[in-house]
Amino acid sequence: MTTIAIVMGASGGIGSALRGVLERSGDFDSIIGLSRSSEPGLDLLDEDSIRNCAERARGAGGDIRLVFDATGALMLDGARPEKSLRELDPAALARSYAVNAIGPALLMKHFLPLLPRNGRSVFATLSARVGSIGDNRLGGWYAYRASKAGLNQLVRTAAVELVRSRPEAICVALHPGTVRTSLTEGFAKAGLEVREPEQAAEELLEIVRGLEPQQSGGFFDQHGNIIAW
Repeated sequence: MTTIAIVMGASGGIGSALRGVLERSGDFDSIIGLSRSSEPGLDLLDEDSIRNCAERARGAGGDIRLVFDATGALMLDGARPEKSLRELDPAALARSYAVNAIGPALLMKHFLPLLPRNGRSVFATLSARVGSIGDNRLGGWYAYRASKAGLNQLVRTAAVELVRSRPEAICVALHPGTVRTSLTEGFAKAGLEVREPEQAAEELLEIVRGLEPQQSGGFFDQHGNIIAW
């Protein structure tokens, strides 16, 4: 049976690199890249578009063994991360949840059922270390932190349900580290290791290759280490 990998956000910095690394790896027979510019287009704020993309994947005629969600946004509509409670804006909070939590949840809703019932498969989504409640020492960045924390809970909950029908399937949240993309431009602190998208993609896929079913529902950094909730 033909094996398929799907990359969501395939036109972004990390998503594009992931697609390229997967194509060169030979790990899968077919790579499907989905984004707002693909056909059909993928819009996290439009469930119909997600449903249409899932139908395209269903009709591809193979086993979907990897779904990698590389979507997400730090700055939306020009709103920078908040430094204090005084800067909280309800519209910005809602937008961040829509893109970083609700959108990926809808991806899980429509794509997890496409994973084979037998054999190993992986759904991975990009989260962020700042979404860890236990690791929060600096505060600030309210909308982004909260939306990624919400995503982590959604992943964990979906993993609990997934194992009931697909015991070898894996559903995880991954922190890619600081990667040189438009998302991190202007936010990388001095002394912080900033890696190129291709390096980050290689590291992320190496983690995916090594995941075991009992690790489903976990939250891991770019080295494969567990991040506190």
